[in-house]
Amino acid sequence: MPKIKTSRAAAKRYNVTAGGKIKIKKSHARHILTKKSRKRKRRLREAGYLSGANVRTVKRLVPYK
Repeated sequence: MPKIKTSRAAAKRYNVTAGGKIKIKKSHARHILTKKSRKRKRRLREAGYLSGANVRTVKRLVPYK
């Protein structure tokens, strides 16, 4: 059986935890930060986890991670 190609774009965006969850970086933390509250910016620094609806898609894009 041939190997599946990893999507390089997806590989840079997602990490798979030991438990099989997909870890992501939260969006909206790059620019226009002056109008965002301190609390909101602090929460954006935390790791996020992908919702169950998208896990299957991402695992196909990053099969060996």
